[in-house]
Order: sequence, then C-alpha cells, then structure tokens
Amino acid sequence: MTHQKCFEFNLFAENSYVIYNDHKEAAIIDPGCSTPDECRQLSDFIKKEGLKPVLLINTHCHIDHVLGNYFVCREYGLAPLLHRNELPLLESLPKVAAIYGVQATPSPAPLRFIEEHEKIALGDITLEVLYCPGHSPGGLCLYDAANKMLWGGDVLFLESIGRTDLPGGDYDTLEQNILTKLFVLPDDVKVFSGHGAPTTIGHEKLYNPFVGKARLSI
Repeated sequence: MTHQKCFEFNLFAENSYVIYNDHKEAAIIDPGCSTPDECRQLSDFIKKEGLKPVLLINTHCHIDHVLGNYFVCREYGLAPLLHRNELPLLESLPKVAAIYGVQATPSPAPLRFIEEHEKIALGDITLEVLYCPGHSPGGLCLYDAANKMLWGGDVLFLESIGRTDLPGGDYDTLEQNILTKLFVLPDDVKVFSGHGAPTTIGHEKLYNPFVGKARLSI
C-alpha cells in the first residue's frame, strides 16, 4: 500500500511529498524545504514514522522544487533522480536563488537520469515515469497505477496547469502531454500537484479551462 505525507514549503508554497510503503521505505519527491524549521519538519516526520528514505526524485528542477536537495543528501545520503533536460535548471539554482533573495546551497549532482516509461521500484510500489515537458524542459509525472495515484509536479493543477512563460516552457507542448499522457488515465486517479490541493483526472477532464475542449469553450 502507498502512504504519503505532503508538506507546503518555501515562499512559493510548494508541495513536497514523502511517499512510503508498509515496510517504511520512502521516496522524497521535490523537497522544497528552505529553512531550518522546514528541514526539521521533514526530518521529524521521517524519524517519527520510522522511515528509511531510499529515493530522492525531482519532477523538475525549478528553484521551489529543489531547495531541499542538499539537505536530503546531507541527512540521508541521497542524490536526485531527474530527467536529463532538467540539468541546466538544477545547476542554475544558486543564480536563481540570488535573483529571488533566497539562500540556497547548490544541489548535489544527479545520481542518474530517468527516462519516459521507466519504472522506479520503491519496494512493492512501482512508479512509472511519464515525460510531460511544457512547464519545464524535462518535467515528469510519477504514476502509481496499482493505487491510482499520480504525483504531477507542475504539469497539472486543480483546474489549472503549470505556467509556460518561463525559459523552456511551451503551452502547446504542455497541453498535448496532458491530453495524451494524463487524460488517458482512469478518471479516479488522484493527482497530487506541486502546488495547491489534490484533484482527479476525471475532474480535470471536465473542468480544467486550460486543456482541450474545455479551453475552447471559454
């Protein structure tokens, strides 16, 4: 069974996730913890639940999703998994942090790059990698088909989508990926986004004003 905990971190109100199985093996997805208090919240939860973090995954590498990479590496010895097209964003973290006036320690280098349709094992949990650029050049979603759960990064939000006006973003690309890779999933798949409240695939197919027929009816 898949369990999860969501934290809202940093000045961008980013959702960081800890997902774990019944054997307490855990994956940390998009750690955005940027202050000592936020880092403590993450580590206290992991300690309280008796978890063993074994994976660090970045759905993409905008600043708000990687501010905690260094902390996770220091505490648990994990380097991030990400798509190769996100590497320039990861390496630009100190420069971008300076622009926003945020303190940031450079992220460790990736452990390795992950590819579309790759299946990442977390014990008895299988996360299928869905490559969904458009918000960023190498944006990923992680799909747990057995438990009908999707960690969508900044691809799809509750009645919204990721912004496409940042470098490497493209609206048409993002919309096409949502239509062909996410909206083909079962309607009752729960979507856990990089910001805001959870949603479902079915809800977004009906009510998301930025995708497909719903967009054309505005």
